Amino acid sequence: MRNLALKAVNQYQTADNSSIQYADPHELILRLMNGAIERIAQAKGAIQYQDVKHKAEYIGKAISIVGGLEGCLDHSQAGNLSENLSSLYQYMIISLTEANINDDIAKLNEISDLLLEIKSAWEQIPGQSQNVSS
Repeated sequence: MRNLALKAVNQYQTADNSSIQYADPHELILRLMNGAIERIAQAKGAIQYQDVKHKAEYIGKAISIVGGLEGCLDHSQAGNLSENLSSLYQYMIISLTEANINDDIAKLNEISDLLLEIKSAWEQIPGQSQNVSS
């Protein structure tokens, strides 16, 4: 899981990469979620400014990050939860692709809201349970 998370974090991280090496899996998942949310916000701005190149770039990065989140799921530990999250992440990837094609800010808002909900729940996980699944 850690290698998948590191790859996905690198999709959006441009700052000090040394901090990634020392982050625990829980922190890596939070960084991924924050990165996806940030890229979606940047894509919305690019749509508003009719910047097609950057819109596609930001949405592409958000898709990669969400794919990384899905790749971090531990299906042996979380059972139905990981299956449900996997389906939700797949829905997000499809919706992000549609938003890119249609310049759909409402769809981007929907995916951002979903990620914020998952992130909020993830932040509530007690310390000993943090490594179970994303």
